[in-house]
Amino acid sequence: MTTTKTPCRSMTEQAADAAIYQACRSLRLPTMRSCFPEHADAAERNQLSYRGFPAELLMAECDDRDARRTVRRIKDAGFPRSKSLADFDYDANPNINPATIHTLSTCCWIRAGQPLCLIGDPGTGKSHLLIGLGTAAAEAGFRVRYTLASKLVNELVEAADDRQLTKTIARYGRVDLLCIDELGYMELDRRGAELLFQVLTEREEKNSVAIASNEAFSGWTKTFTDPRLCAAIVDRLTFDGTILETGTESYRLAHTRNRHTTT
Repeated sequence: MTTTKTPCRSMTEQAADAAIYQACRSLRLPTMRSCFPEHADAAERNQLSYRGFPAELLMAECDDRDARRTVRRIKDAGFPRSKSLADFDYDANPNINPATIHTLSTCCWIRAGQPLCLIGDPGTGKSHLLIGLGTAAAEAGFRVRYTLASKLVNELVEAADDRQLTKTIARYGRVDLLCIDELGYMELDRRGAELLFQVLTEREEKNSVAIASNEAFSGWTKTFTDPRLCAAIVDRLTFDGTILETGTESYRLAHTRNRHTTT
């Protein structure tokens, strides 16, 4: 049996560039397609080896894909606004230990499926930290979902009425981190509380829940009027978790004062 060798084809640089452009389109390599000419010129100047040049191109493609995935995860999380942990003013709220936030930003608690509770008065930085930690988790590759407690309960009630509850609970159960903001701002009827409890049970010891509440746990009976159900929900949200108390002094007011002082 004989094999036929394909003769080497010589190309002009213009033809080679066109072939590479078309191949990158077919293979869906947009970064390589756009940066190839620049990298080719740099490789020639720096005398990169045949191995070094494609390695540079492939690394650029991988880095860009990672960046696009991160942007997509942050967008899919549904954060109402952009908040970064780097922008948090610890001087404005001395109740928050920077070392604790740094440890949480490593996402070890999410890998372990542990809960996080941010408890404090309105304006003490709870939502900033909740969104900031959620964003850090999305940047680390975790699937994150942010929602207001009232919005989540309303969605669950509508899903139950439409016989889509199992599907909805499963969807909330799949994300690595569920961030629930403004828990405690409104009283929930028994049905709404029970539906929320089902979501928490679905995630228990498997995937993390982070909540922000303006009420201490002792005041949660205002939100969850059934004492036994309230105790069960508190248990789900605190077992083997982290509780951060953000205090009573307005973070926003102190942050504004600090900013005006330094300008």
